Amino acid sequence: MDSSPQTLESALDAALAPGGVRSVFQPIVELDTGRVVAYEALARGPEGLLQRPDLLFAAARDAGRLAELDEICRAAAFQGAVDQGLLAPLTVFVNVEPEILDSAPMDDLLAIAEGAPRSLRIVLEITERALAARPAELLRTVERVRSLGWGVAVDDVGADSMSLAFLPLLAPDVIKLDLSLVQERPGPAIAEIMNAVNAHAERTGAVVLAEGIETHAHLATARALGATLGQGWLFGRPGPGAAPGLTAGELTLPGSAAAAPVDSSPFGCLPGTVPLRRSAKSLLIELSKQLEREAMRLGDTCVVAATFQEARHFTPSTIQRYRDLVDRTGFVCALGEDLPVEPLPGVRGAALDPADPVRGEWDVVVLSPHFSAALLARDLGDGGPDLERTFEYALTYDRDTVVRAAHALLSRVAPRTGVPVAAAASRQGAPDVVAVVPIPISGDGDALLRSALAATTSGVTIADMRQPDQPLVYVNEAFEQLAGLPRADVLGRNCRFLQSPDTDPAAVARIRAAIGRGEECRETLLNLRGPDRTPWWNEIHLAPVLDADGAVAQYIGVQHDVTARVEAERALIQERDRNRACLTRIEELAYTDPLTGLPNRRRLEEQVETAIWNARSGSDTLALLFVDLDGFKAVNDRLGHAAGDELLQAVARTLRGRLRRGDLLARLGGDEFLVALTGLDPESAAAEARRVADDLSAAVSAPIELGASDVAVGASVGIGVYPGDGEEFGALLHSADVDMYARKTAARRTAVAQR
Repeated sequence: MDSSPQTLESALDAALAPGGVRSVFQPIVELDTGRVVAYEALARGPEGLLQRPDLLFAAARDAGRLAELDEICRAAAFQGAVDQGLLAPLTVFVNVEPEILDSAPMDDLLAIAEGAPRSLRIVLEITERALAARPAELLRTVERVRSLGWGVAVDDVGADSMSLAFLPLLAPDVIKLDLSLVQERPGPAIAEIMNAVNAHAERTGAVVLAEGIETHAHLATARALGATLGQGWLFGRPGPGAAPGLTAGELTLPGSAAAAPVDSSPFGCLPGTVPLRRSAKSLLIELSKQLEREAMRLGDTCVVAATFQEARHFTPSTIQRYRDLVDRTGFVCALGEDLPVEPLPGVRGAALDPADPVRGEWDVVVLSPHFSAALLARDLGDGGPDLERTFEYALTYDRDTVVRAAHALLSRVAPRTGVPVAAAASRQGAPDVVAVVPIPISGDGDALLRSALAATTSGVTIADMRQPDQPLVYVNEAFEQLAGLPRADVLGRNCRFLQSPDTDPAAVARIRAAIGRGEECRETLLNLRGPDRTPWWNEIHLAPVLDADGAVAQYIGVQHDVTARVEAERALIQERDRNRACLTRIEELAYTDPLTGLPNRRRLEEQVETAIWNARSGSDTLALLFVDLDGFKAVNDRLGHAAGDELLQAVARTLRGRLRRGDLLARLGGDEFLVALTGLDPESAAAEARRVADDLSAAVSAPIELGASDVAVGASVGIGVYPGDGEEFGALLHSADVDMYARKTAARRTAVAQR
């Protein structure tokens, strides 16, 4: 028998040989019933260097044999599921490398599925690390998977905020929550993730699955987070087949709407019912800037996709704006004629075909879990000065249209080059840089290297990943000063002892996830210094060091004290929030009647103009009602202004209670109110408006208790119906005012005649 040490190359050859890769299966259960509805197939290499799947895939990727390994793993998963009888009603989750599946052969897999005695139900899991690196391939992968009748799951959601931005584009059947969400302490980051996930699940019916459930406390957290499926050691560890003692059930998946064709353009995604407007380029510039500002407010969970027709339109001022977008949003792409595949660091591009319709468009698409907007425009080919060129455009907030437009642009984006997929995904908000390839070094290190580390002003640590609890085995003098402790008190301990109880658990979870994958990462943590445990902010960059066999041996950490910067940023954020609160209050005062809390005339005018715009392009109409109180002055003079104010507030409540949810109510001033009835049938709008007017008049006329006495007032209500009585707010208001006075006068004459 050959007893020579196994090399990485020979271990990979053994794994890729027939029978070298096997699948084990971990149960996925319904949290409410405890039934097992699915199993996840997990690849395992042969015993030796590459038994762990992360090491196996890393070695195959480095050797250029990833496609070969991926095909073997998927075949092992399919065949293993058939051999173990994991067939309908059960579902099998299979992991996939999107850059491979886009062109991978499927015949062998389909043959295995068709040869099963019962249906083999498949959900393919796509890891979030591929989202930003290869969006076009990822979208094609999803289309291909759905065409086969298989489901799609997005794995590790929550490990990176950017993945939340891609949920509308991928429309997954299953959202798998990263185990950190279940196992870590709740914080603002987890709340942001769950708001986005639950909003998407509510819109689409997607199933939420929580990973890493190992205790009953984890189970309770998973339920609280909205998960209906669970996976983890509490339900069973991976095994060769079905878990004993679990009742089987069926997993119901929502299915998804068809995506836009890959060759469609964003402007071509507009429904035929959307009204198109015409404008000069100067207006489109301002609309684009507004959408960009909105995207920066949304942050890491936002996708921004834009077209610029030609490279010359990607001006220096535009470049600066898009640098800001890269720093503050999750994903940015910019396409145009002669624009490179990376117009500037962090901005993705494409090599457009000369006949691509995108070359003639001006598009800005902003998509996030809770917001969607798109400016979609087509050049009409005018000559003359550039800013006066005319475009046909639509500004839409319809989510389905925005998703299709974003899909159309991202399906053209070229794959990222120069940054490995795994390394790119591990940087949480860090600028794009070329990843450092770890260099194998000896355990003792090099004397020159040690001298350099000792001299640097940055804190440097080395953790031994081969020892239990991964202790620190080296720290330089700069780190001793940062930690406020001598090296004797630091060496041999895991660096987590420096963390504060208030350290962001999401940041810690991202570090652990990156280390688990053997990748570099950068985070800012709240640490504690010295025996007094003084808080300080530590910007830490961690990078792996490989041994001669390619396994992670150590992690080097480089730390900087950025307390002053973080405190300044926090003070700036607090001041910004205070200013926003003030602006919100100012806007509220500008648009709200302070006595009744109703909108004032200014706000109602804006709302009515919007309703008129919708009525012009739709099949319904609206009416404006002018309500003037009768007898209010007498009450005010007899009981005083305080009683008069109380009466106006009571009338406001009465009017609001008699209107539909979508109707609009405002106080015009004094004892006058305005009501807008929207969504009326044009054939019966006038009659319906008069019916509502009479109902409001009767409701206001009922006695109202003010203090120790009851008072009664009346109301004269005039109406104006669009478009017969006016095609804009001012004209409708005048018509309703005239009608109100006519009715008030007629009522007075009737009252005099009856005396």
